[in-house]
Amino acid sequence: MSNDTLTSQPLPVPEKLGSYSPEDVVFLLKDLSDVHLERPTEDREEAIQGGVHYSEMLPVEYRPTPEYLALFHETLDTTAKDVSLAAGIVSERLRARHGTDFVLASLARAGTPVGILIKRYFRQIYGAELPHYSISIIRGKGIDENAVLYMRQQNPGRRIQFVDGWTGKGAIRKVLEDARETMSAKYGIELDDDLAVLADPGRCSETFGTREDFLIPSACLNSTVSGLMSRTVLRGDLIGPNDFHGAKYYKEWLEDDVSNLFVDRVSGYYEEIQAEALLEAAKLEQLPEANVSSWQGMKDIARIQQDYGIEDVNLVKPGVGETTRVLLRRVPWKILVDRLDNPHLRHILLLAEDRGVPVEVYPGLTYSCCGIIKPMNGGTL
Repeated sequence: MSNDTLTSQPLPVPEKLGSYSPEDVVFLLKDLSDVHLERPTEDREEAIQGGVHYSEMLPVEYRPTPEYLALFHETLDTTAKDVSLAAGIVSERLRARHGTDFVLASLARAGTPVGILIKRYFRQIYGAELPHYSISIIRGKGIDENAVLYMRQQNPGRRIQFVDGWTGKGAIRKVLEDARETMSAKYGIELDDDLAVLADPGRCSETFGTREDFLIPSACLNSTVSGLMSRTVLRGDLIGPNDFHGAKYYKEWLEDDVSNLFVDRVSGYYEEIQAEALLEAAKLEQLPEANVSSWQGMKDIARIQQDYGIEDVNLVKPGVGETTRVLLRRVPWKILVDRLDNPHLRHILLLAEDRGVPVEVYPGLTYSCCGIIKPMNGGTL
């Protein structure tokens, strides 16, 4: 397909969605706020394990208890500067490689606040305005091609940098690799499948702020720290060929929203951490092992599968961020931790206690923790 065809074909127009300022992010998503998509946790888990794709329905949003919200705020107080440094390091590594003229495409929804943090870093430290869009990518279904076409149409010739919050097993990185091949074959568009993340405990990204599996406070919550947006949805009866993938905007949660509080607090440290971020980024750029993916995390997963007799790798969710998701919106069987006094696991232990989920120490983990989903439909571990 020629570039003329690419820029002239009809594409959807972005809707104003989410609780972030349009100066921070533009959501390339279709508004499904009026559609009932939520299913109770147990029903949804049975459906997923029975073959229904997770993107065809939504979990019921977890309404945090006062104790859990207090823990989020306490965590933000203690980690905001660390998160700021990680965001600064990622940004400086991107600047060293690509300058200040590229497009940010954060992967909804955990990537959205991180994309905003990177955008704000370039704005505050270098006076550069990077276009930033939040788009959908779905394991097993691929990237939102219309969103990629829209970004290319609006920013001809500019490199697209994909952004996410953290890595687990690296499934999304593999989807990005497939998307690169698809977009090249169908449209002649050459994408870079590099995925910039704050934390890369799975060792499957070449652009990260740290490989420590540390607690990013935005992993503690769902929509209320991600612009009040749901997970993305892709279902044939709701999303047509000329639509973006869909999502819901939970306006009714505005009083609980801490999305802007999170990015404001973290970006408030940028001037303070910039010198250290520049130094650390320069060190990482010179380290051969920091510029390759060893996929060490998958070796952990294989060991856990063998030790616990788990046939389906999708039941194993490694890392602080993914374990949090298991506890918030899946049916957990048990939680494995590297040690019980790990400071990054306080919210994990609180959620596990709240839901009655056993916690076991599993020595030698690459990650801080790992969530194991309970098999449904009579399935075996």
